Parts: sequence; structure tokens; C-alpha cells
Amino acid sequence: MARLVGVNGLLWVVGLTAIVAAVSAVARRYGVLAPIALVVVGLVLSVVPGFPAIHLEPEFVLVGVLPPLLYVAALETSVPAFRVNLRPILLLAIGLVIFTTVAVGLVVYAVVPDAPLALCLALGAVVAPPDAIAATAVARRIGMPRRIVTILEGESLLNDATALVLFRVTTAAALGHAAGLLGISRDVLVAAGGGILFGAVGALVAAYLHRRTKDPLLDNTISLLTPFCVAGLAEHFEASSVVAVVVTGLYLGHRLPTLMSAASRLQMGAFWRMVKFLLEGLVFLLVGLQLKEVVRALDTPLDRVVWVTFAVVATVVLTRFAWMYPATYLARLVPRVRQRDPAPSWRVPALLSWAGMRGVVTLATALALPLPLVGGAPAYPRDLFVWLAFAVIMVTLVGQGMTLPAVARALRIPPDDRTQDVLAEATVQQAASRAALAKLEEQAHTAPDHVVDRLRGLAEQRSNTAWERLGTTRETPSVAYVRLRRIMLEAERDVFRKARDDGRIPEEVLVRAQRELDLEESMLERSEEA
Repeated sequence: MARLVGVNGLLWVVGLTAIVAAVSAVARRYGVLAPIALVVVGLVLSVVPGFPAIHLEPEFVLVGVLPPLLYVAALETSVPAFRVNLRPILLLAIGLVIFTTVAVGLVVYAVVPDAPLALCLALGAVVAPPDAIAATAVARRIGMPRRIVTILEGESLLNDATALVLFRVTTAAALGHAAGLLGISRDVLVAAGGGILFGAVGALVAAYLHRRTKDPLLDNTISLLTPFCVAGLAEHFEASSVVAVVVTGLYLGHRLPTLMSAASRLQMGAFWRMVKFLLEGLVFLLVGLQLKEVVRALDTPLDRVVWVTFAVVATVVLTRFAWMYPATYLARLVPRVRQRDPAPSWRVPALLSWAGMRGVVTLATALALPLPLVGGAPAYPRDLFVWLAFAVIMVTLVGQGMTLPAVARALRIPPDDRTQDVLAEATVQQAASRAALAKLEEQAHTAPDHVVDRLRGLAEQRSNTAWERLGTTRETPSVAYVRLRRIMLEAERDVFRKARDDGRIPEEVLVRAQRELDLEESMLERSEEA
């Protein structure tokens, strides 16, 4: 069995990272969802003769992977959109998780009568939360409407906190610790309230450090350390590290334009994109690679495994549908809610119901299930419970994940109006250009006329570019500008490279010129994507 420690562990990490890069590249080339492809490749590799089983430690996921991924997801979440959709987000992140935990727990208690109820509920908490990575990765990839993506993002940011608190309470009860109503209420209050408190403290400290830092490298270092420090502090005081990291990320993401320099924001964006790509890829690959170890540990008769697996998977899928429709429509019986947010088509809750993919957090918490002894024998079939969590991941992540694009197309939910987005952007850009020109006129006397004229032209060009996207011309002037400017930039690079090779300029001059050209081309790429 391979463990990711020492020199051999480092070599395995390098090898797995290479697999992630290769599979992701192939998936993009053929339009396949990379998370699904990585899980499938992991499953295949796990049964290849000679390929060692890689043990996944729960702490590696809950402490090393989850905090940075939640943090970057929170950084990228729109706080105004999150606030507008807070009601459906909380109904899913709290209400649905509790509902699923109880439903699965009761079903498992009925079909596995030799297992204590507390541990059955613990398994319910394990499989209750949809994955924070899978849902948004698939939703964005297939182009779901913005509001659906926001609800899924918000749900995935907070549901792990609810599930982990329930897991902590139920496992404590299974181990014989006091868990009355008062104790449960205290645990929930400490977890949620403490998470908000430590998240707010972490946000204020990180914001203070970012404001005082001018070096992009230091800004990136602070950003990397923030989720781990906040999560570690919250866990030390038995508060919810998930809530703490999410609160910190939401605050900093909302304030980011005023906290950092432009250079720091650009470098941090590139840094977190790479971290997110690698961690997400490794997580999905490692989930698939657990098949060999999970199956090897399974010591329950096959017929029982099949029956219990069917019962649990069906309960997990059906409870989301059973919750989604009442949660969507019953709240709108209140006139104020109905006026502010009219009821959507039945297709919207149907799509949200099918987007309940589970992932690595489910597997990590399953591996953390305790094994109490009764009379020297295991109190319940832990191997079966771990398998059930793994089966739920495979069915929801691979099965629902692969079919989600087809379901979205079949439901024919109207996409966001691209024209309205472009129109809003053009209107705001025009106002921004006017504000910039007004500031320019105030300072025009401090610079030569030709410099002022050039800046006026730049402001007008930015405004015109936004309006051009509303047109139907095959190649707008801005697109032609990008195409021709790229050709010019490549010609400039060739001249500088040849001058360096001929010894007419030192390496430092080439590096400086190359950086300026790269920055300009990256701006061209961003304008083209927009």
C-alpha cells in the first residue's frame, strides 16, 4: 500500500499530478468533464495488476485539501448574489442535510438492524452533503443559468459544516459520550457561532496584512496561509473550520479590489487557479483510486451488500427530490416572498435535484467512522458503511455527473440572456469611461497634450469595445485589433530574442521586454474571452 509520505510519497505525488494533467488535457480535447474522467481513470488504475493501493487519510482531505478549496471558492463567490439567494441556500445547506441524514440513518437502521442508531445517523451525515467541488465544476462547465450555479455554490460552501457537526454529534453518542438536547445545542452553537467569529477575525487580520503589503509575493504567501490558519484556529477551539474559512473567503473576495495592488491581484488569481486545478484533480483521482482498498476491506455477504447499497443510494437520490419541491414552492405561499421572488418552473428544482453529486469529503468522513467494540467484537459492520459511502459517491458523481448535461438539455431551462449581460456591461463601462475622462480633464494641465490625447483615445476605445459586442459583425474592430496586435507582438519578441542571441543586449533586457509583451498579450486574451 502506498502512503504519500517520504521520498517515495513525493514521487507518487509527482506521478499522480502528471496523471491529472494528462487526463485533464485529454478531457478538454474531447469535451469530457474532467472530474468525471479523473474518477473513472482512478477506478481503472485501482484494478490494474501491480498498481499499489493508495491510502487516503481523512486528515489529508479535511485539513490539507478542503480549507484551500473552500477558500478559493468563497473568494470567487459573489456576495450580493449569495445574499439574494440566502433562503434557498440555507434550505439546502442546512435543511436538506438534516433531512437526508435522518432519512438515510433510519433506512440503514432498518436494513442493518445490528448497527446502533447513532452510527446509522453518522453514515447519514457522511453521505448527506453534495461535494463542494463537483457541483460547481460540472455546473459551470455545462453553462447552467447563473442563479442555479449560485445556489449550488452556496449550498456546497455551507453544507459540509452542517454535515460535519452532525457527524461529530452522532459519533460522540455512539462512543458513549453525553449527547442530550442541551449538549447538541451547545455543540451546534459553538460550531456555527465560533466559526463565524473566527472567520471574521481571520478576515480582518488578513485584510489588514494585505493592505500593508505591497509585494505581490508576500500577498500570495498571506493568501495561501490564510485558509490553513483560520481552519486550524477554529478547530483548536472546536468551532466549524468550514464556516470560518467560508466567512473569511467571502469577506476578502468582496473587498479584494481595495485590499491589493493590481499586480498582487493578477498574480494571486493565477496562483489560485493553478492550486485549484491541481488539488481538484488530485482529489477526484484519489477518490477513484480508493476502490481497491474499499473492496478489499469489505467483509459482508454479497447479497446483503447489494440490497443495502440499493436502499441507501436510492434514499440519497430520492430525498433530494422530496425536499427540493416543497422547499421551492411552499415558501412562496408567503405573499412577500412570492412578490419578491416568483416561483420558477418545475424544471429548475428538477435540475437542482439531479445535481447532488457527492465527493471526497464524503469518503474522508466515512474513513473517519469510529469502530466501538461491544464484548470485544465490532459494534457494527464498518467495512459495509465505508463501502456504502463509496457507492454513493460513484453513483452520484459518475452517474449523475455524466448525465447532468443531458438532463439540463432535456429540461430546456433558458440560459442567461447574453445580450442583457453585454448591455449592462456596456452601460457601466460607458459610465466608468466618463468618470475616467473627468479625472483626466482635472489633471490634463500636468501632462503634454499628446499624452492626454492618447489617454482620451484609450478611454473611448474601452467604451466602444463594450458596445461592439452587441453588434452582429463577424469581426468587430476590437477583434481585428486583437488579431493584428498579436502578430505585431510576436514580431517584436523575435527581434528581442535574436538581439539576445547575437549578444547585442543582455539577458536582463530580454526578460524585461518579454514581461511587458506578455502582460499586454494577457490583456488581449482577457478582452477576447470577455
